[in-house]
Amino acid sequence: QVQLVESGGGLVQPGGSLRLSCAASGLSFRWYGMSWYRQAPGKERDLVAAITSAGGSSNYADSVKGRFTISRDNSKNTVYLQMDSLKPEDTAVYYCNAVWGPRTYWGQGTQVTVSS
Repeated sequence: QVQLVESGGGLVQPGGSLRLSCAASGLSFRWYGMSWYRQAPGKERDLVAAITSAGGSSNYADSVKGRFTISRDNSKNTVYLQMDSLKPEDTAVYYCNAVWGPRTYWGQGTQVTVSS
């Protein structure tokens, strides 16, 4: 049974930082490309950042470039999203996603709220 479990969300003031983690189990983690998506109320789920299976390449949404960093530790079956200089518009539920060919899995999401 594949599980992706996100953690690290919470309430933070504008300009603050959070580090999200996504722990994977039940799959061969090192084979999967990993991504973070987010969904704000009333909006579609959008890609935030993605990283290749070996971690050699990553890409980001324009709105988070220079502020967010995606990384992974294949020895721990975990992918991270370091979020700095957070803005109120970053408020959303953040989801972890794993993809390998036709196989795709989602976590349950973690809430990030940026507010003073």
